[in-house]
Amino acid sequence: MNLFHTAVTLTGPGTAGTARPTRWVLFLHGILGSGGNWRTIAKRVLTGLEARDAAAGNPQTWGAILVDLRMHGRSQHFAGPHTVAAAAADLAQLAAAYPEPIEAVVAHSFGGKVALAYTSARAGDLADVFVVDSTPSTRDMTTPRGSEGTLGVLQTLERLPTSFPSRRAFEEALADGGLPGAANQGLRTWLATNVEATEDGTSYRLRLELPAIRALLENYFVVDEWPTVEAPPGRVRLHLIVADRSNVLDAADRARAQRAAEANPGRVFYEVIPNAGHWVHVDAPDALIAEIVRAR
Repeated sequence: MNLFHTAVTLTGPGTAGTARPTRWVLFLHGILGSGGNWRTIAKRVLTGLEARDAAAGNPQTWGAILVDLRMHGRSQHFAGPHTVAAAAADLAQLAAAYPEPIEAVVAHSFGGKVALAYTSARAGDLADVFVVDSTPSTRDMTTPRGSEGTLGVLQTLERLPTSFPSRRAFEEALADGGLPGAANQGLRTWLATNVEATEDGTSYRLRLELPAIRALLENYFVVDEWPTVEAPPGRVRLHLIVADRSNVLDAADRARAQRAAEANPGRVFYEVIPNAGHWVHVDAPDALIAEIVRAR
């Protein structure tokens, strides 16, 4: 199976209109997300990267690859086991289809740990990897804190019926089933992007295979990616970007990330985005884009 992905340039989807990009950036979403979550940010990143390189006298044409990770979005029907390592192997297969180099990865939450595994598997054949509010640590799934909160969302989805008369009915079922109130409205609307019409058009269903999502999430919590952070392979520069108001990385994680940056100057970077929660690209897009563009 091949991952569903969309190639984006500053001239629109695909590569029509101008010369094919000379460099690519992979964008990886979090659990229950899809590549389309990154489309607006990706275009702004490409604009910044091309302007940066032109100002340095080294013009490049950059493209973005928006990936639906295995069992997410339109990347369905992958064989198990569904693990972080398998998701990283999928990316390696995707990268092999591109003749131009994939220079960077921007990855959020679950995608951040996949990006670290991919970095390790590629033996450092990347220039920059931006791990956005994602802990390299293992976690206890029984304690709902930070990323573990996603488990509660998954449990809500697992309790829902298998079909709905409309997307609105799906959102109402979420509100009744564990995600009530105005504070969860954005989350309910976002989750509804995973709802599609059935083949006969008479109802709607969640297109995700929830047992596969659970397997990915459970593996995410037991995988330790600190070895990659503390001894980055090859030439890669690792950028650990932490949301100031998020608790995905606890105090111990943050201290360890700072120590890794101090021990690997020029290779590991620790940056905190002020006034941002876990959804950094929504809460503070300008600050996040600035961190990515000025990386070199």
